Amino acid sequence: MSPFRASGRARSLAAQAATEQAAHPGAPTPHQVQTQATLQVLIESRAIWNALGGGLIGVVIGLIVFAGQRPPLAGDASIQFYASIVGGITAGISFLLGYSLNARMANIWLGERPRLRQLVDSLALLVVHSSIAVMAALGLFRVFQEAFIGLTVDHIAASVLTGVVGGVASYFSFNSGARITAFTLSTLLAIFMASGVLVSMLFAENPFWWHVMFSELGTGQAGLTSFWTFNTTLIVSGVIITTLTAFLIRDLEIWADHQRRMVARRLQRRAEARRTSRGRIPLRIRVSHALSGHFRTPRVMLVRIGMIGMGLSLAAVGAVPMSLHHDGHVVATAAFALCFLFLLLGTPYLLAGFPRSFFVFSYIAAAALIASFLLWKPVGYWNLTSMELIGAAILFAWLVVFIRNIAALVDRLRQTPAPE
Repeated sequence: MSPFRASGRARSLAAQAATEQAAHPGAPTPHQVQTQATLQVLIESRAIWNALGGGLIGVVIGLIVFAGQRPPLAGDASIQFYASIVGGITAGISFLLGYSLNARMANIWLGERPRLRQLVDSLALLVVHSSIAVMAALGLFRVFQEAFIGLTVDHIAASVLTGVVGGVASYFSFNSGARITAFTLSTLLAIFMASGVLVSMLFAENPFWWHVMFSELGTGQAGLTSFWTFNTTLIVSGVIITTLTAFLIRDLEIWADHQRRMVARRLQRRAEARRTSRGRIPLRIRVSHALSGHFRTPRVMLVRIGMIGMGLSLAAVGAVPMSLHHDGHVVATAAFALCFLFLLLGTPYLLAGFPRSFFVFSYIAAAALIASFLLWKPVGYWNLTSMELIGAAILFAWLVVFIRNIAALVDRLRQTPAPE
């Protein structure tokens, strides 16, 4: 089968799968399962073609820039430098190709959002994939150069290595874009934030920045590279959190609709059992069931507001550095913490019907967050930088558990076969 014919079939299958998923969002039909499986095979085929194209681009660029040279693995005019550029470009292009297939053909709801939101999300995800590819290439070649001190290679080997970076970056980025989910998005967010902050730390001109706080990396005193890297990482990460919210809320709505119907049926059965001989339901029973229904049904909109508030406030932390406006920076940081605490402490009300173990975990996370703040002030056990590290670890741990619980609840619904 030619790649052009495979491309057309992939689009056709993706559109068919999206239509069937819209018709049966909870439980897939056997035909939908078969269509999705065939689509995944064709996506993998497209990813391989992208990898071959990315590898070819890397080899061609390598043959041009390394002609007649024996470049080192890392350093000035090295394989590291050009391979990181090739990796960033091919990763960005391949991601856009995969995400385009996903948004327009598979997950149609992504393409139905406002155009501005689509553009902002696409640019943020593009930056994430390209940045991860660039930082991975920079780090790997630096490690191997340290392991093989003084090693240089001829222009053919250098071109092949550059092509390998281009091919690998293209393959994984296309797959990421075509198969992006809430879990993979949270993983990308964690890798991107950790990498961006680490680069900022390494390039900070003030080696004692950690005596103050992480926000010190986003000030002019830390140096131009650290300043732009740190603040850009926060802004893009904030946008990614709002994108992650869209994926989470879509799955939450599927589960919440089922939960509302189940609670309504249970309360209706109880009300019918209490109906009097005159056919009336006592006022006390009606009030009791109204309150019970209120507190047993999820509040997805409030979860959305809390998550989007976290994303916007994190972006504001990067957009308003401490050196630009101290009070504005502090307000944005406090807003992020308050939104997170709102989600942690409000889980039994916001996510009624979730496993009780998740509520316990959320309260433990909230207690750990508050304890870490108290150990900073007034106890003075550690400084603000330590508290921020603890807070970041709690945030990502909670997000991972939250996403896995949503996936488990939705998968349980989808295990029930839908009528054909």
